[in-house]
Amino acid sequence: MSGFTSPTLKRIVDGQLCVGCGLCAAAAPAAVTMQRDGKLGYLRPVETAAVPPAAEAVIASACPGATVAPWQDAPATSALWGPYQSIHTGHSTDAQVRHAGSSGGVLSGLLIHLFNTGAIDRVVHVAMDPDAPLLTHVVRSIGRNDVVRAAGSRYAPVAPLAAIAAELDAGGRFAFVGKPCDVSALRQWARHDPRVDAQVVVMLSFFCAGTPSQAGTDRIIKRLGANPGKLTSFRYRGDGWPGYATAVEADGRTTRMSYAASWGEILSREVQYRCKICPDAVGGVADIAAADAWYGDDSGYPTFEEADGRSLIMVRSPRGSALLAEAQAAGAIATTPLEVGEIIKMQPHQARRKRLVASRIAALTATFQPKPRTDGTGVEAAAKLAPFPEQLRSFAGSVRRILSDKR
Repeated sequence: MSGFTSPTLKRIVDGQLCVGCGLCAAAAPAAVTMQRDGKLGYLRPVETAAVPPAAEAVIASACPGATVAPWQDAPATSALWGPYQSIHTGHSTDAQVRHAGSSGGVLSGLLIHLFNTGAIDRVVHVAMDPDAPLLTHVVRSIGRNDVVRAAGSRYAPVAPLAAIAAELDAGGRFAFVGKPCDVSALRQWARHDPRVDAQVVVMLSFFCAGTPSQAGTDRIIKRLGANPGKLTSFRYRGDGWPGYATAVEADGRTTRMSYAASWGEILSREVQYRCKICPDAVGGVADIAAADAWYGDDSGYPTFEEADGRSLIMVRSPRGSALLAEAQAAGAIATTPLEVGEIIKMQPHQARRKRLVASRIAALTATFQPKPRTDGTGVEAAAKLAPFPEQLRSFAGSVRRILSDKR
């Protein structure tokens, strides 16, 4: 059991509901730090002093392990895909940006556009740690070159909100890019700190399949036969679509693995428990959320063959609509409208997981385990799209894993 005086942190960590975002460390910097656990390398809060009552209130209402931000109002809402102003496929018109990104480079292209127009001073996002290439850390990009260097997914633990209070203290205007749970936490933080809405010009996110353990990355390196002590670079994806997991050593030796192998055979099996019950893996409270607009095979199932990058773009807020329109007018982003019914062909795994979230959370209730509040995230409506036998199997399997402590 964890040694917490904070009732929220104790419930979240003991219940395996922590996402490792770092919000608690930002809310109580003198009392909480984020540290890697010894087994899998997930980032978890460690309490070094009593959490002040005001900070406890922030954590209780904003931690995504306790409360997930309800979806925002929009002209249309899908139980599977969240609220939206408009939906598109598209890509950055900058060939280098499109190639570097995980899909079509849309998020990177939007960030560069914001820099070009002077709308932001910096971007707070994550990238490879150059001093420890297998680790991921928070970076502050101040221009195009920084954004391009940071492009590409990082499938590993990182706490992008741990220093968000310091970012607000530093002043200026910035964009934030994070996982859906990170954006959820930041949106809820804004209710406690008006500087968030004043200084964070835009919040961008992406469809997330969950955070794998750091041990998953180690397994990739072992299978590649790379020397972890000699690495100068490690990418999970990008430099093509979907790109390869690529390790580069100091002598130039390069080894790589396909996305189907790195994610499908290794990382997807290392995802932390909280991600398996995520009610909003599609960035429902971001201004814009992007994803892979996978092409399907003859059966409709996505293929992972290398191609020119193509992003799914879900515009969720008026602010997001304005940003995309400006980027299109400037020639930075090229888009094609998309019907909401087409998304399931591109993201079938996301659809299935969302349909089964209710059954998995019901298993927590049945076994007297803590659970996050998920009001306003379409969980109940999505469950109605799943056949009852599928829900029952999901519920029974979840109960079995909880009781056997194999979450």
